[in-house]
Amino acid sequence: MDARAALALWLEHLEQERRLSPRTLAAYGFIGRRYLTFLEGHRGGPLAARDLGQVSAADIRAWLAVLRQGETPLSPRSLSQSLSAIRTLHRFLDRRLDIPNPALGLVRGPRVRPSAPRPVSEDQALELLAESALDADLDPWEAARDEAVLTLLYGCGLRISEALSLRRRDAPLGESLRITGKGAKTRMVPVLPRVAQAVEAYLAALPFPLAPDEPLFRARRGGLLSPRHVQAAVQRMRGRLGLPDSATPHALRHAFATHLLGAGADLRSIQELLGHASLSTTQRYTQVDSAALLRAYIAAHPRS
Repeated sequence: MDARAALALWLEHLEQERRLSPRTLAAYGFIGRRYLTFLEGHRGGPLAARDLGQVSAADIRAWLAVLRQGETPLSPRSLSQSLSAIRTLHRFLDRRLDIPNPALGLVRGPRVRPSAPRPVSEDQALELLAESALDADLDPWEAARDEAVLTLLYGCGLRISEALSLRRRDAPLGESLRITGKGAKTRMVPVLPRVAQAVEAYLAALPFPLAPDEPLFRARRGGLLSPRHVQAAVQRMRGRLGLPDSATPHALRHAFATHLLGAGADLRSIQELLGHASLSTTQRYTQVDSAALLRAYIAAHPRS
């Protein structure tokens, strides 16, 4: 078996068994092909799968050095993600094809300082929801659709992909909603009356009949609504409202978590609502809440 065939088996494993999203799968495929292309040039020709077990730590460091250079050098975070993907590839080669590579354990990735989430404020979130319902460039049912999607992001803390994965049978929404997130992990999220009302208003205005198994949110001509549409809609709205570039659809999910934390919710509950595998991921929101507390202190304290 050659190395390219082994890469194809790995990607099939990620899709069929790990059930990664198409976007993540495409990223892993790009990184894997780039890695093999480098090794083929570095070693002077095509590689067999077993040759990947002989890749040295120096080879991998040379690959990372190439990624740091050129017209579009990768950031430390992107380098770390690339190395993580390659570690996943080599674990697959070890476990499934009996091609171990102990040298990989000698390579350390760049230090990445975790960045704090950039949520919108409560007023900004409400402005975005209100503006989506009043977009004069859209048909009334499309404006109702955009409002429903954004309300799900802010009111339930969903990712765009999770909101767009809802089916017609999921609506009308009950008091809770079962969501399948990253890694095919399911979680239950409570549904506020305001969220249910926004979805019902969209369904009442929707001009297309939908079968129970069809996606709930539709594009102008009845096709699937894409994440890019939601991102573009928010981009237009933030321009009209004068909001910063950080006001994105995902910032509404960040706002969901940050505002819950500020209102006294505990981290474990927020972790479950967001579907985070690790509590350390959820702990990033404490940085945002602490920053807001400090700003309030400086603004209000007579000795500040």
